Amino acid sequence: MTQTATAPAAPTTSSNVVMNHRQILLVIYGLMAGMFLGALDQTVVGTAIRTIGDDLHGLDQQAWVTTGYLIASTITTPIYGKLSDLFGRRPLFITAIAIFILGSLAASFSTSMLMLAGFRALQGLGAGGLMSLPLAIMGDMLAPRERAKYQGYFLAVFGISSVIGPLVGGVFAGANELLFISGWRWVFLINVPIGIIALFMVLTFLHLPKYGERRKPRIDWWGASLVIVTLVPLLLIAEQGREWGWGSPGALACYGVGALGLIAFIIVERAMGDDAILPLKLFGSHVFSMAAVLSVLIGFGMFGAMLTIPLYLQIVKGVTPTESGFAMLPMVLGLMISSIASGQIVSRTGKYRIFPVTGTAFTAVGYTVLTFLTADRPLWFLMTGMFLIGLGLGQLMQTLTLAAQNSVSPRDIGVATSAATFFRQIGGTMGTAVLLSVLFSLMPTNITGALQNESDLKSALNAALNPAVANADANKGVMDQIWNPIVTPIKQNVQDGLDQGAVQAKQAADQAVTKQVTAAVQQQVDAGTIPSGAADTIIAQQIADAKGDAEQKALQTAAAKAGAEVVDGTLQVDYSNASQRKGIVDAVAPKLVDQLRDGKGGTSSSTSSTNDTSFLNGSDKRLSRPFLVGFSDSAVTVYWVGLAVVLLAFVLTWFFKVPPLRKTSALQEQADAARKSADDDRLAADAQQAAAGSGSLVSPDTGSMSAVPTSPDVPAQPRSARTAGGSQVSVLPTATETETATDDTRAPLPHASTHGAHSSSTPVDEPPAATGAIRTEHGAHAADEHPHGRHTAG
Repeated sequence: MTQTATAPAAPTTSSNVVMNHRQILLVIYGLMAGMFLGALDQTVVGTAIRTIGDDLHGLDQQAWVTTGYLIASTITTPIYGKLSDLFGRRPLFITAIAIFILGSLAASFSTSMLMLAGFRALQGLGAGGLMSLPLAIMGDMLAPRERAKYQGYFLAVFGISSVIGPLVGGVFAGANELLFISGWRWVFLINVPIGIIALFMVLTFLHLPKYGERRKPRIDWWGASLVIVTLVPLLLIAEQGREWGWGSPGALACYGVGALGLIAFIIVERAMGDDAILPLKLFGSHVFSMAAVLSVLIGFGMFGAMLTIPLYLQIVKGVTPTESGFAMLPMVLGLMISSIASGQIVSRTGKYRIFPVTGTAFTAVGYTVLTFLTADRPLWFLMTGMFLIGLGLGQLMQTLTLAAQNSVSPRDIGVATSAATFFRQIGGTMGTAVLLSVLFSLMPTNITGALQNESDLKSALNAALNPAVANADANKGVMDQIWNPIVTPIKQNVQDGLDQGAVQAKQAADQAVTKQVTAAVQQQVDAGTIPSGAADTIIAQQIADAKGDAEQKALQTAAAKAGAEVVDGTLQVDYSNASQRKGIVDAVAPKLVDQLRDGKGGTSSSTSSTNDTSFLNGSDKRLSRPFLVGFSDSAVTVYWVGLAVVLLAFVLTWFFKVPPLRKTSALQEQADAARKSADDDRLAADAQQAAAGSGSLVSPDTGSMSAVPTSPDVPAQPRSARTAGGSQVSVLPTATETETATDDTRAPLPHASTHGAHSSSTPVDEPPAATGAIRTEHGAHAADEHPHGRHTAG
């Protein structure tokens, strides 16, 4: 008969808690410093990008600046997550901040948009860690249901950066020079002192307890390389497709390289197993897979479409960069409200299934509002749409990350968090390239379409033909870019017509005078009052005398009919005269509209200059209206695409089944596992000692169960082990342990000695069975050696 001793579960108490409130707050201070650096950069650059694009003459290359940053941060995000699982979060976070500072310094020396795109890519190499590692560290320290208690700190950082960023960006973008350096270059230089402060705070406060053993790292360089091979060609065709042609040989080559890169990436990731940059085992979880798909869709709709709003505010509404930043605050307010509210609900109930549904619904409603935008809509209409989008995004971003983190084991928190961010960035990168390409490719067509509105065209032509308006310094740019190519031919054609009319009027007058004089002289010759020999001389003399007055009268008559005036014997239009100008506009506008509709309008030079919009600053609204209407119509098309993507995400959220949230943090679970392992080792040693003392044989394989390999932030902190007497011992989990294990829904840990919640045979989305009994038994020979039969440990 076997006697069983059960090791009771060790509840997490104040005496064995991994991190107390003060320690957590100190770590959060370090995380907030890094997050503030990244968040401030985004808001500052987003506010100043138009000024930068105009100064470097490449606003239509903005997509390269944005996508270069996103490509680099996207590629490095999963690498940071994987390396932080291997080497620890702290050194990787410090490295990310240092790289970001270096990239910011280099970006301030840019002399072209493409050079800026390259240095922004260097910034992105650091931003990949700034984006994902704080979330992973939060996942380590805090149980999902407790994170809402600390969410306010991060929201405060985000809110402060959203308020300060536009102000700082506007000040820098609006200044010609600061300390002998162009104002917009301080947009990047400001990151250097802020980054140094953040680095100091991280070095001072970011210290995490460590458990477990490090294992030899195996970095998936092939996987990282194939991510580049897959994404870069697709982004290249997304940017250049409108120029190359979507079915051109270059485009087809990009499609092919991207597809082959994706296939090779999947093969490599399968071969790398747990060491993959994106372990395929994670996709065995329905929760993780759906979270990844939703992250791609939300990233596409959010990043791509939202980038047009600051441009819309500055170009269409004519606000300054600073004002456009503050105009974005309704979205920040909506995001903060929904994040705090949803976080508190999650903290108190542990349920978050509804938030992906309601989040996508609010976001879709917000985009629906934006699709009704026109150039004449008031600013509050746009702010309403932004507020609704913020309400939706605040519910989506943290719940999708929670779901991804909750679907894996503690040792995979880093790679799961970075993967969730990775997929959101993939969607954002593709959305940015595609939607900005759509925006700028549609603008020339839509500007031409706006010129076909006869009412607006007449108003704009009237202003462009007015010398007081056309010669104003504020309108010089818009005249050169849009209207001079139109009004110059008009004026020339009008003058040519007047000149031809003047010649015809003079000829008609001369003919009339000649006929009249000849007839009069001939009558006099017939009457004998004038000798016939003198008739020709008299006729010529009288014609010369009458010709000037006749021509003048003829010109005045022609001028009255043409809406012009006679100047030095010619017909000319006084464009400062409102009635004359109106006559020209009324005559020319219908013909110009017909030419534009037939594709014969000479507006190619005016509508192709979308790389510099500074000419709109301070210009007459009548002159800039076609451009503003064309940009507004192009932006609405982008919002329709964003709405379609968000609606697809909304449908998918109804099939998103999430597991219940844990009540303990990843670090606490790792610590408990380490303590449990130490207890098991001690119990096994006690059992062996008891058996040896009583003469019983103990199976040679009886002994410790090694702790689950976890994050390198994890050497155990063993506590005093409980002992159990007896020569034949079985350590079984109590009901409390079984409940804890049953709640576990995280992914298994292959190739590792496991126990309890980390059983390697447990499916990813199903609670594992409680295991982990340690039994030591001896055979029947014990009775022979001990004639008194079985005995127990005292």
